[in-house]
Amino acid sequence: AAAGLSYVGAYVINTYRSYDNFLQDKYALLPAAIIVCVAVVMFIIGLIGCCATFRESRVGLGLFLAIILIIFIAEVSAFVLGFVYREKVKTDVPGTMHSVFEKYDGKNSESAVVDYLQEHLHCCGVKNYSDWTTTQWFNSTGNNSVPQSCCQQEAKNCTGHLDQPQEL
Repeated sequence: AAAGLSYVGAYVINTYRSYDNFLQDKYALLPAAIIVCVAVVMFIIGLIGCCATFRESRVGLGLFLAIILIIFIAEVSAFVLGFVYREKVKTDVPGTMHSVFEKYDGKNSESAVVDYLQEHLHCCGVKNYSDWTTTQWFNSTGNNSVPQSCCQQEAKNCTGHLDQPQEL
């Protein structure tokens, strides 16, 4: 159980690194951090429980039961926090994404994050490719196109021009 929880918590934290520029609330990682901490504690407590069982210690088994109850409460807290912050992340992300897209210039770190997001999630813009028409990058390039990361992987000759939206 501890290994499973460690994996889930580490996976959420690792995934968060790819999208941390889009999330303003750093407390969104709190549930994942609690899960990882609980996993470490569960592993240690599991060892203690095995030793108490092996020695048939009533005090050790009572302590083990109390600790398992505390862990259960921590897991329920992590679930509740995850549920609460899920809605907060849903409402914060579009506004933050617009501000990150506004900083796009094709060279800075925010640009790399935007390109990564669009390539891996197979999307273009916050809602669609027309979101790019209001950015500084779009206005400064003057070529009526979106970044190459908006192009579909199957489209071999995609230039990002808005007159070919089927390739975006």
